[in-house]
Amino acid sequence: MTASLEGRTLVITGAASGLGRAWAEAFAAEGARVVAADLDGDRLAELDGVVAVTRRVDVADPEQVRALVDGAVADTGRIDVLFNNAGLGFATRVEDLADGEFERHVAVHLFGTVAGMRFAIPHMRSQGSGRIVNTISRAAEFAGAGTSAYAAAKAGIWSATRAVVREVADVDILVNMLIPGPTNTAIWGRDRPDLQGPEVTVPTARMLATLPPGGPAGEVFWNERPYSIFAGVHGD
Repeated sequence: MTASLEGRTLVITGAASGLGRAWAEAFAAEGARVVAADLDGDRLAELDGVVAVTRRVDVADPEQVRALVDGAVADTGRIDVLFNNAGLGFATRVEDLADGEFERHVAVHLFGTVAGMRFAIPHMRSQGSGRIVNTISRAAEFAGAGTSAYAAAKAGIWSATRAVVREVADVDILVNMLIPGPTNTAIWGRDRPDLQGPEVTVPTARMLATLPPGGPAGEVFWNERPYSIFAGVHGD
């Protein structure tokens, strides 16, 4: 990998708004071939002409994730970076859960991330390199009331990512995680101008997308610095 994103193929899920949109616009402006995916077709259409390709995808469906990844390779010849970023908000106490609500949330966050890795890694292994960035959250360690599914999914992503790192240690594929911090995105269900804008996270996302061979793997980053999740030193 090089420090330049020009000409590289980046697949970003959850790209219609928030973090994913900020990354898609920033990296496309650098000359990257961005494949932007989201379930929100209307918002995604706003990126037509901005990014190389837009795809309406429900990441909870592994076959749609497979088609997204394989399509990116068919369209551009490779996949250099995968951002597993798609997500949705959750604020329901366990006793109030509707049938399938918990399962749907975990399917989008955790299973969608695993599917992305599952289908991208063979292509990356074949081309000899790749970078994967999985969006997680401090909610994994600071689980509050009403966040059971969100916290469980993000903690699951942390565990799955660290296992996958060991599975690809024989090739130049670096898999890491990004904590955006409190950000004004649609996940809150309302505008939160008191929080940072999504564009603040672009430098960390870019850093992880352009890590050199032998760079960190299985680590969590926040504001371009390592963050020791589950270290037991951050308070309750």
